[in-house]
Amino acid sequence: MSIPGPTRVNEFFAYRGGSLYAEDVPLATLAASVGTPFYVYSTAGLVRHYRRFANAFAPAQPLICFAVKANSNLAVLRLFARLGAGADVVSEGELRRALAAGIPGERILFSGVGKTAAEMAAALAADIHQINVESEPELHRLSAVAQQTGRVARIALRVNPDVDALTHAKIATGKKDNKFGIDFAQAAAAYRLAHTLPGLAPVGLALHIGSQLTDLEPYRHAFARLAELVRTLRAAGLAVERVDLGGGLGIRYRDEQPPEIAEYAALVRDVFGALGVAVAIEPGRALAGPAGLLVARVLYVKQSRSRRFVVVDAAMNDLMRPALYDAWHDIVPVMAPAADAPRAAADVVGPVCETGDTFALARELPPLEEGDLVAFAAAGAYGAVMSSTYNSRLLVPEVLVAGARSAIIRPRPSYDELLGLDRVPAWLDRAAAEAERGAG
Repeated sequence: MSIPGPTRVNEFFAYRGGSLYAEDVPLATLAASVGTPFYVYSTAGLVRHYRRFANAFAPAQPLICFAVKANSNLAVLRLFARLGAGADVVSEGELRRALAAGIPGERILFSGVGKTAAEMAAALAADIHQINVESEPELHRLSAVAQQTGRVARIALRVNPDVDALTHAKIATGKKDNKFGIDFAQAAAAYRLAHTLPGLAPVGLALHIGSQLTDLEPYRHAFARLAELVRTLRAAGLAVERVDLGGGLGIRYRDEQPPEIAEYAALVRDVFGALGVAVAIEPGRALAGPAGLLVARVLYVKQSRSRRFVVVDAAMNDLMRPALYDAWHDIVPVMAPAADAPRAAADVVGPVCETGDTFALARELPPLEEGDLVAFAAAGAYGAVMSSTYNSRLLVPEVLVAGARSAIIRPRPSYDELLGLDRVPAWLDRAAAEAERGAG
């Protein structure tokens, strides 16, 4: 029986006339002009996902801070800035990116367990919304920096609620054994301490229990604990004006069924609505993930006695998630196969000299040949932003499409630019010659 051919990856990447498009742009056309591999993002996808969050939380209008670590391209950040988003940053570099993209300091949160004094000073100079403090030593360091710079630091205390997020161990952040946040049992004392330190203005509490959550129950437990702490602190006479609830809402990579954003928003209202606190949330993956693809070209199809390998020109340094987390990404041909095309198991691998440079094992795929294009789905978050130049491979370009328009928003560097990052000291040849003479 004939099997229906594919019609789309999602609402922003669909087949037309047998060819996969990003909005109204054929991916094959982009591949011909940009070269492979490359990332492509849908403007409509980014906008749609942000508005879904904003609409779900209306009329409460929380501060929606895009998690910059998910996708830090300036064009992506500028788009979110124009939609009214803030930014959740975890380094001075991300802070500078957010500001350069037009996100005002008043809409920026600075999280992270290891902020340096220089990063604290930069955050204070930008007069950001708040700094989320994650330890008592950080309270003392920030107090000293605030005094040195003559500024007052608005802070929220990040609490570790000891809640299992039911996600991958490497992206779980809310259990007591994780490095993040202040132990729940110590949080009230730390909040009282913050009120005694000069240069600090404690305004609220924060948490973030992990990433790629597909169940609301962990949120329910964590939010309930945070609400309990708000009431405890207020009973002790300490003001708590804000809560930052972090992010982490999951997306579909394979067969996950994440909760609807409206259900998540309803949970937030149920737990915090009566407390009269200003709410901030930090979605990242949920906004950018489905709006991006990684497009690669098949280099070789290698048949061994036991396995079929499809070798593509993308590698683990371009998309780290499969190697780092054993993560699944749907892999689809850019040219739609025939409706009755047979499928067979293949390992999809890259050219890097690591066995870990593997995107898929025994994946059921239609026939693929040298030169064919394939797309890795749901690659808009934690894709390009985690890429590297391992094996001296060039960084992958990023492309943004909007309708029939497209633009390269991060060009592929040249090899001269890559080599130009290194410096050979002038004395090296002389030192080598002296060492050679000494050896003789």
